[in-house]
Amino acid sequence: MPTRPHDHPPLTSPAGRWLRIVFVAVLCAWLVRAFVAESIYNASASMEKTLPEGAHAVLDKITLRLRSPRRGDIVVFPSPLGEAKDMIKRVIAVEGDTVEIRKKTVFINGLALEEPYARHTRAGEQLAGDDLGPLLVPMDGLFVLGDNRDESNDSSVWMDPKTGERIYFIQIRSVKGLLRGFFH
Repeated sequence: MPTRPHDHPPLTSPAGRWLRIVFVAVLCAWLVRAFVAESIYNASASMEKTLPEGAHAVLDKITLRLRSPRRGDIVVFPSPLGEAKDMIKRVIAVEGDTVEIRKKTVFINGLALEEPYARHTRAGEQLAGDDLGPLLVPMDGLFVLGDNRDESNDSSVWMDPKTGERIYFIQIRSVKGLLRGFFH
């Protein structure tokens, strides 16, 4: 049956073209979010002053395809406690490092770590995690701490909720990306 001049196949009609544009846009957005970058929200005070509670940040997912996390990087990873949330922490020690905390001072391979970003809101109190180690970071492991040390749930205090055993390290392969710039 011959078509009339004003009949359009479904995908060449104006509605079909819009459908294709929307489909391509959604696909591109999904690919960017899955493999390149993602906007995230910081719901805790554990990284203050560096990353204020309530701030939004960009999660870079490309860099870790090119290199492993380094000391000082801020990383995002799933909670090692089995909670259905992601955590944001600073990498303090990487595989092969020896980490120790003495009276709130962090030592890496025997040397005190200079930490201008670290904050102690309860400096006069002795808290869990203020003295720790020395611990050898295993292969594929990272030791991570929040910058707001006295208010952070991190490698210095994590305990497996089922066994009560300490969890000192996260696995490098669990890291979702590096934190880049933030905004309110």
